[in-house]
Amino acid sequence: QVQLVESGGGLVQPGGSLRLSCAASISIFSFYAMGWHRQAPGKQRELVATITSGGTATYVDSVKGRFTISRDNAKNTVYLQMDSLKPEDTAVYYCNARTLAETYWGQGTTVTVSS
Repeated sequence: QVQLVESGGGLVQPGGSLRLSCAASISIFSFYAMGWHRQAPGKQRELVATITSGGTATYVDSVKGRFTISRDNAKNTVYLQMDSLKPEDTAVYYCNARTLAETYWGQGTTVTVSS
């Protein structure tokens, strides 16, 4: 069974940084894409960033220039570096991974941006 385990969330002041990690229980070459989604209180889950097996990254407009998604194939881990954080980035962040047949989700990690 595929497992995705997120870590790195926490409380940070506006303008601060956090790095989220998503560790997979199998080789991430098994997935054609991995990504980060987030869900703020009372809102729908939204896609934040994705990265393909070839390393192509895409971002939602609201995080462009502030967030960076990357992957370490040797560690089977995908990261989300979040800089210049804003209160509106507060949410539960979920990692997901896709094959042609399945989509897998982690349990989520909470990011709170507040002074």
